[in-house]
Amino acid sequence: MLLLAPMEGLLDATLRDVLTRTGGIDRCVSEFIRVTDMLLPERVFVRVVPELLNGGRTRAGVPVRAQLLGSDPGCLAENAARLAGLGPHGIDLNFGCPAKTVNQSRGGAVLLDEPELIGRIVAAVRRAVPAHVPVSAKMRLGFNDDARAEDCAHAIAEAGADELVIHARTKAHGYRPPAYWDRLAEVRQSLPAHLRLPVIANGEIWTVADARRCREVTGCEHLMIGRGMVTDPGLALAIKGLGDVPWAALPPLLQLFWQQVSARVERRHRAGRLKQWLNYLRKRYPEAQQACDELRVFNEPAHIDAWLRRAQGPCPPTTEPNPVAPAEMTQAC
Repeated sequence: MLLLAPMEGLLDATLRDVLTRTGGIDRCVSEFIRVTDMLLPERVFVRVVPELLNGGRTRAGVPVRAQLLGSDPGCLAENAARLAGLGPHGIDLNFGCPAKTVNQSRGGAVLLDEPELIGRIVAAVRRAVPAHVPVSAKMRLGFNDDARAEDCAHAIAEAGADELVIHARTKAHGYRPPAYWDRLAEVRQSLPAHLRLPVIANGEIWTVADARRCREVTGCEHLMIGRGMVTDPGLALAIKGLGDVPWAALPPLLQLFWQQVSARVERRHRAGRLKQWLNYLRKRYPEAQQACDELRVFNEPAHIDAWLRRAQGPCPPTTEPNPVAPAEMTQAC
């Protein structure tokens, strides 16, 4: 099984929709929904996970598991119960986000220093949602070090989680290579037989060879792919031996991406979102580097429309609705 990872500010509902159309992905996880001290209205869940309006699946039919982030077991449980009523294909809990602002508010990876609290959160959510709704968790190997990695994994398993994704780095490692797959293997193997649950490996899977070696080192059959899939939309297909996605197939996907960005993102951020994806694609496709060079000085949507027409014929008309939320421009060509 191959999962598409959540990536705040990059791999959102728009890119989930586009990437799952290429094939090979079995399930997605949404970017996190932040839970603090209140029961969120349904519209907040739908804004982050619009697939809830489509039976919990992308338009290509790939199921989406909605992710919650927070540190209050009771509040997370209450929100999980409301979210479960909207029909996601499971609820995931975030214990891996390395963002400083999130960690300072006791969310994400900072909780890896408190395995007891992690266990209480998972147990509370598991009790709050119907038995048929899977509850999973995503963690890193630790915050500043990996000394409590086994404790956290045990706490998650003992609390009744159905599945565990481990990003094979600590918060301190950030996204710098390498991923410590051997350490992930130790954590997986430390789970006693009565606590065994599917463990999914995540981190530094960019190629078919990486996927093969990750499986060999970690012993994990299932993988989660993030930046590797953004860089190479055919990676999941290639890992499964079903072919790849040549550049000739990309212009229609870029056009679809642009159309959806134009409907969801503030005008001034739209060009940045397209450039952000092209910045990843150029690592795999030389043609994407040429596109970056051509678009570098353009920020007006009209210029992007013209470029897409040259690349792929007439671009579907875009509208000027009220944007759902501004995009975070983390990288650009």
